[in-house]
Amino acid sequence: MLLTGVLGLSLSGCAGFLVPAGEGEPEPTPSVPRLPGGVHADKLPTPFPSVSTRLPDRPPAAQGPAPTPTVPAGCPSSGVVVGMGEVEAALGHRAVGLTLTNCGSKPYRVHGYPSVRALDEAGDPLPVPVNPGSSYMGSDPGPKEVMLKPGETVRSLLAWVSTPTGGDLIEGDALEIAPAPGLEARTFPLKGSDVRLLDELNMTAWRTGPA
Repeated sequence: MLLTGVLGLSLSGCAGFLVPAGEGEPEPTPSVPRLPGGVHADKLPTPFPSVSTRLPDRPPAAQGPAPTPTVPAGCPSSGVVVGMGEVEAALGHRAVGLTLTNCGSKPYRVHGYPSVRALDEAGDPLPVPVNPGSSYMGSDPGPKEVMLKPGETVRSLLAWVSTPTGGDLIEGDALEIAPAPGLEARTFPLKGSDVRLLDELNMTAWRTGPA
């Protein structure tokens, strides 16, 4: 009887410490998933900030090779053209200025004398000697190399004797002139009866100063 009373007292004393399940206990720690390799998911680095997906501007398109310079219309393929001025007279002598102009788009090397021939009325060459050098109408200092820029001009002086009393002269109808032997020539008519009388032709070298 006494044991029963003690047991009942013990149970009644413990009743004051009993609490419903889940009350007064700490919250359970949530489990963190473990990634392969032993890395916890909560230890992953912070995601990178957003990056613009705008593509960089394209570089300017590469330019192709520079176009090949072209010879202006009316300019020979050589890039130079000859001209002839008015014939001048002095005591039975005749002289005419010749020009060589760079009509192309790049520099042109000039060295030497023009190429000159006298022609008859049919355009055939006449047996008139052509001599490089000085004459009564002008002196020849000799050839000198010149690098002719586009648009620049060099000059030469062509001279001959032309008088009815000058001896055995040949009557020419035109002069064929080229910058140099083998280059494209131009034909210039000789006007006037006394101008057309030729004994021999003397010419100075191409020069940058006055002919």
